[in-house]
Amino acid sequence: MATADDARRVALSFPGAVEGASWGMPTFRAGPKGRIFAALEGDDQVMGVKCPREERDELIAAEPHKFFLRENHDEAYAWLRVRLAALDDEDELRAILTDSWRLATRKPGP
Repeated sequence: MATADDARRVALSFPGAVEGASWGMPTFRAGPKGRIFAALEGDDQVMGVKCPREERDELIAAEPHKFFLRENHDEAYAWLRVRLAALDDEDELRAILTDSWRLATRKPGP
C-alpha cells in the first residue's frame, strides 16, 4: 500500500524533480520547466503517471484494481491512473514513478 505522502517523497527524489500545481492538483515535473511525470488527484488516493499508450491496456487488463483510465480524458494522452492503496509496496510505487520520470525526461528521437 502506498500513500500520497509516499508518492510525493519518491517523486521528489528524482534528479531535478519539482512539485507544482496544475489543474488545481499537485504535480511533479522533471525540472522547473520540464514535463509533468506525475499528478496527485484531489482525494490523494489516485496518481496519474505517464505511460506509453501501447502498454496501458495490458496493465489495466492484468491489474484493474490498480490501474485505470479516466473516461473521456486519458484516451487522448500517454497517461494512466494508479490507485495508490492498491500498490504492493514502495518498490512498486518507485518502479512506476521511475518509468514515468524516464518518459518525461526522454529526448525526442529522429
